[in-house]
Amino acid sequence: MSSSPRSFTLDVSPAVGPLWERRALSVSGASPGSLVTVRAVTRRDGGEWAAQATFLADAEGRVDAATEAPVSGDYRVADAMGLFWSQRREPGTTGSAEPSRVDTPVVTTVTAWNEPGTGHLDVAGEGARASRDTVEVVQWLRGEGVSRTEIRDDGLVGTLFRPALPGPLPTVIVLNGSGGGINEARAAQYASRGIQALALGYFRAPGLSDHISRTPLEYFERALIYVATELDPAGGRAIVSGQSRGGELSLLLAATYPELVLASVPFVPGAFVFGAQGAADPAEGWSGPTWTRAGEPLEHLWHDNSGVTWQPWNDEPPPTRHRDVYVDGLHDRELARASRIPIENFTGPVLCISGLDDRAWPSSMASRLVIDTLARHGHAAERLHLDYEDAGHGIALPHLPSTDIERTHPVSGVRYSNGGTPRGIAAASADSFEQVCAFIHRSAAQASAVGRTTPRNEGR
Repeated sequence: MSSSPRSFTLDVSPAVGPLWERRALSVSGASPGSLVTVRAVTRRDGGEWAAQATFLADAEGRVDAATEAPVSGDYRVADAMGLFWSQRREPGTTGSAEPSRVDTPVVTTVTAWNEPGTGHLDVAGEGARASRDTVEVVQWLRGEGVSRTEIRDDGLVGTLFRPALPGPLPTVIVLNGSGGGINEARAAQYASRGIQALALGYFRAPGLSDHISRTPLEYFERALIYVATELDPAGGRAIVSGQSRGGELSLLLAATYPELVLASVPFVPGAFVFGAQGAADPAEGWSGPTWTRAGEPLEHLWHDNSGVTWQPWNDEPPPTRHRDVYVDGLHDRELARASRIPIENFTGPVLCISGLDDRAWPSSMASRLVIDTLARHGHAAERLHLDYEDAGHGIALPHLPSTDIERTHPVSGVRYSNGGTPRGIAAASADSFEQVCAFIHRSAAQASAVGRTTPRNEGR
């Protein structure tokens, strides 16, 4: 007795869920040995991003993207999320793939079809017939029950995301890098994992400067005190976590205000205070100061550095292909010593995330310097360094397109490369998000268990 033909079916599950959640993607009912093409198209700000891959169906007419690598297309590894992270801009599309509105889900139309005429050529028959199926995938950013509150207290500019859970809750301050703004997307995703998150702007945000130059550390001190006194954080204090310049800042705040910081989680950080670089006020330039304290600029590595005779932040090429301004800068030992972030002042947990192929600045070296310094000074809390082999500077939220490696800086307009490979960046983004969430929960729980509290008015 012959079985009836199976219908050609695409399955993506879960079809609806958070951005950070991995999907399973499979096709059944294809002609055995035929080619099956799957295309994913996502509407984002500025237009459509898309990826496409073609697979070889097995003897049962099935394709499982988690275990089968494509034979053609935009990526070539077994990964069910490949059609999401390998997306590129379609013609006419501009802008970034990063979500700008947390209440607007990321919607992707996934379509699969059997390539007509393909299939086992050593058997009789016409091969695969034209068959097609479509699934709409919804990736949300702000989960059900997560509140969103704009913060405009004591000069602070940010957005608070709080899960619908009883407190105290692990609480993180999320800081952007040299692009500025308020990173609501990451904060919202943390909140979906039971973490209270304050996405804090410090420039290029409403009412704040358009440039990073001369940003006062007292602004962040107020934010740390606000978290401790108003938000009921687990462990009594905030965890600080930022990207790039925000990573440098995460270490700097931990070293400067160790009594107010529970843990530091810098993404692709620097281990030194740097000048304002590509986010500088043009009136001061790349070698002007970034941070101030008590009205005075913090010493930084580009301040009349005797080892630096050139700079890359205006499209100026290096004198030779092996010149690195971040290496040259360390030749001025006294200035390097004066601008180094004294992370040994901090006794709490530290998790550094870096890419070994970071082409924007040497975040792997910086992270190693931080971890090594802590170890040599007898640091007793958790130290963790996630150093991703094929990742660069653009380690971001999970499952977003990771193909946008060559960038134009949003402040300076200068072209630069983040480095890494799309697959390496995607893997680092997904793994680091999971590990950071676990680290935040672990650090807050440990601090709560030993009953550590924060001075309520210290620093005012």
